[in-house]
Parts: sequence; C-alpha cells; structure tokens
Amino acid sequence: MLTFRNTNILFLIVLVSVIGYNVNHSISFFCYLVLFIAYSSILFYGSYYIGSSFYLKIICFAKTTKKEIAISFDDGPAKEYTPDILTILKQYNVETAFFCIGKNITGNEEILREIISAGHIIGNHSYSHHPLFDLFSSKKMLADIRMTDAAVEKVTGLVPRLFRPPYGVTNPNLCKAIIKGNYIPIGWNVRSMDTVAKDRQKLLNRVTQLVRPGAIVLFHDTCKITKDILPDFIKQVKNDGYEIVRLDKMLNLNAYA
Repeated sequence: MLTFRNTNILFLIVLVSVIGYNVNHSISFFCYLVLFIAYSSILFYGSYYIGSSFYLKIICFAKTTKKEIAISFDDGPAKEYTPDILTILKQYNVETAFFCIGKNITGNEEILREIISAGHIIGNHSYSHHPLFDLFSSKKMLADIRMTDAAVEKVTGLVPRLFRPPYGVTNPNLCKAIIKGNYIPIGWNVRSMDTVAKDRQKLLNRVTQLVRPGAIVLFHDTCKITKDILPDFIKQVKNDGYEIVRLDKMLNLNAYA
C-alpha cells in the first residue's frame, strides 16, 4: 500500500541515486523537476483521496459480504433540514451517524438531543470546518476538534470518538492530532455529491448505483435535495436487499469515548 512513509523512503532513495549519478554525469534540471512533480502528485492524491489511507488508516467501508450499508450525514445540525431528515429516518426505522460541526450546535441543541434520542450517533466533524483547516498546526487542529467534543458533551453528556476530517482532506498534522486525541477516523466510499447536485433523479441514480456491501454513504443534512431523495434512496436500497445499519454497529466500534 502506498503511504506517506514508504513514499518518502522511495523518493529519498531515488533522489540520492540521481544526485550520486549526477556526480560523474550531467543530468538536466528537468529530471529533478519531474521527480518533484511526481512526488507532489502523490502527496496531493494521498491528501485529497480519503480512501487512500495515505497518512493514517481511515475506515471508509466495512469488510463484509453481507448486504448491509451505513448512512452518514455531515455538516449539521441544520434547523432547515435536519429535523425533516430525522422524521424520515424514524418513518423508515433507520439509524444513522451525524458528523456535526461544533459551531453549528449553538442554537440547535434540541436537534442534537433529538438525534441521540432517536437512536442515531454523533461524530466529530471539527468545530470550525474552516476553509484553511488543512493549514492549521496539529496543536490548533486538535484544539478545534476538542471544542466540538466539549460542545457535544455539554448538550448530550457524550464525547464523540469517531472523527471525519473536514472536506475529507488529510495531512501529517491532522494525523498527529487524530493520534494524540485518540480518535477513530471515518471516511466514506460512496460520496453522494449532494452539495453540488441539482437533479434529484440523477443524484438518486448515482448513489444507488454505487452502493456495495459494507458501503459508508456520505450525505449532508444541510441540503434540501438530500431530504428530498432520502425516502426513495432508503426504499431503493431496501428493495435491493440491503439492510441499513448504524455506522458504529456495522464497523463494530464504540462511538463514544
């Protein structure tokens, strides 16, 4: 498996070899440029593709052949759509995971309590979800993440252990923060793209076609289109023989510290 560690080892060996060869032979600067571009491209892939587990192991699906999947929602709680989504989930007897942004909890405390009372779990999705979160130091990242822990605990008495990186981006600093905070990083392998989708039927078709045993589906409870297609998605996957299982149960993990 390609990881940050073995990538660095490989490119260090290659670089030393190239420099050594260059002692007695003339090598064009272009060779070093190609090496730099190749290295940067791999780092970009590892940082922006959460399923790569490039910096640390991130759980993006369950290793199972059973026809079961887990649904997760990011970025809430949102008073516009989260309550309606909770009503739909209750109607179809489905339990899911809500990865909440800490700053969105203020003013939505009752929604958070409803999430728990309805049998769902709450995960940590950072406090700020800042556009530059990926540039924070590991210390600042951890402080941000722990602010969400405090906000959730204040309302529910529970401290989340499952953490989903903002934007799904990882890097060495986030790796350090996750390890120090003793979090379990959770990704996905079915990304709905509901935040940019415009056509309900196309979105529904896209997501249902990607479903496989053990899938972790990523939705956002901040999107009207998600609320609109959710009943049809649940009915479709159930008609296809899938059971929708709460994330921590499917992965056999403890959701709280």
